Amino acid sequence: MKKENVPQDLGALGKITKEVCYATDSSGKYVTELSNGWEVKTEALNVAWKDVEERIAKARQQVLNGEASPLLFFMEYRLMDIGILSDYTGYWKWQINRHLKPEKFNRLSAKKLQKYADAFNVKVGELKTMTVHEA
Repeated sequence: MKKENVPQDLGALGKITKEVCYATDSSGKYVTELSNGWEVKTEALNVAWKDVEERIAKARQQVLNGEASPLLFFMEYRLMDIGILSDYTGYWKWQINRHLKPEKFNRLSAKKLQKYADAFNVKVGELKTMTVHEA
């Protein structure tokens, strides 16, 4: 892409920051150019976030139906998988799989619940009730 053709569509972060793109100058050499965004990229990100929001809603419903523990909701909300949560908490993946079952989650000690709450950056009460307070 030529330097003068770098998209300047106002993206999601266009008013806050600019994105660095690589383009070719008039002599054909690669240079960096700042872009406010690109409509195609913004639309793709919107589709991706819609999918994330649907996964969060589905996880919330599974918890409310008693099919999963609140860990599933927060894993979706924080864009984590079992491997990432394992790294944050120090629990083995098989332990987290067990804790995803409501009956096992409800018997976790305060210390274990606190470890999960810390990983999700919430309080234990918020963990149990799927309450999210973003600043």
